[in-house]
Amino acid sequence: MIAFVQGPVAAVSGGTVVVEVGGVGMAVQCTPATAAGLRPGEPARLATSLVVREDSLTLYGFADDDERAVFEILQAAPGVGPRLAQAMLGVHSPDELRAAVAAGNERALIAVPGIGKAKAAKLLLEYKDKLGSPHGGVPAQKPVATRPAPWSEQLHTALVGLGYAPREADEAVTAVTPEAEAQAVTDVGALLRAALRTLNRTR
Repeated sequence: MIAFVQGPVAAVSGGTVVVEVGGVGMAVQCTPATAAGLRPGEPARLATSLVVREDSLTLYGFADDDERAVFEILQAAPGVGPRLAQAMLGVHSPDELRAAVAAGNERALIAVPGIGKAKAAKLLLEYKDKLGSPHGGVPAQKPVATRPAPWSEQLHTALVGLGYAPREADEAVTAVTPEAEAQAVTDVGALLRAALRTLNRTR
């Protein structure tokens, strides 16, 4: 198993991040929030999970070990593959998912593209005793990005890269501006999750 990759970021394209490790470019599939915190040429350390299929080997990358652990629990459920598990983490942080499952909050899961009401109800039962309680405390650190662009530009670029129209991205940035201004230290990952929830409600 590849537990993590560490090195300079060679490229970021949508949800794919290429990290140079010992002269080899490792393609890692990341959530939009994780990818938005990375910039080519800057160092990164991503916790990883290797998903093996008959016709593919796919490396999924995460901001920290907790996010990876939650991903592995999520994608082990019947009817949930790695892409849907990653989509869940793209919309909600690990603690937000724990809180949603603990509270039986179907609406939180329905906010994830690909999950309807019936599936949300099944997943709440499936995850009930597996995710545990929210950890709370200090939010997980995101991958290192020493000279990030302004948060609004990062957020807009990430949303457009996910396929949203520039107008939709503008509206989402505006919608989360109060949350960004209330943060002592801007967390682009959290803002991106909030923006995605806003966009999913309006579609």
